[in-house]
Amino acid sequence: MPDVIAPGLRVLFCGINPGLYTAAVGHHFARPGNRFWPALFAAGFTARLVSPFDERELLERGFGVTNVVMRATATADQLTREELQAGGKRLRAKVRRYKPAFLAVLGLGAYRAAWNKPKAVIGRQDERIGETVVWVLPNPSGLNAHYQAKDLARVFGELKAAVDG
Repeated sequence: MPDVIAPGLRVLFCGINPGLYTAAVGHHFARPGNRFWPALFAAGFTARLVSPFDERELLERGFGVTNVVMRATATADQLTREELQAGGKRLRAKVRRYKPAFLAVLGLGAYRAAWNKPKAVIGRQDERIGETVVWVLPNPSGLNAHYQAKDLARVFGELKAAVDG
């Protein structure tokens, strides 16, 4: 999965890893039922509901997309703790290189494992990577039943308010 990235983004959104469908079509959060694109729209990050196939439009608004781990799996729980930790290290290097204002990690469990922060919660984190603010959002996969669409819109909206700050 190629990153959708450029220097100096407002937000670099970071998924856990590509699902099999996403990897097959070559676009981030592409599986029908994934709520990433609707959550971006509902929170005001985009002016319309963007299709995964138009993901490069995000760059025009100052947003990008990457993943903690690049290996595609059917579900994120197939990743090992070691893969997540190695991916977190690569992600921190990527953030130092591209210097986004915010890094939004989409998955609390993945963030906890990749950063070795077992008590982390959703929202702004205490740590920074250089000047980049680290923020954790829920995994928008349709498999994440803990967050309904309105809840995702609310927490994505909290990040949007901080970005617009």
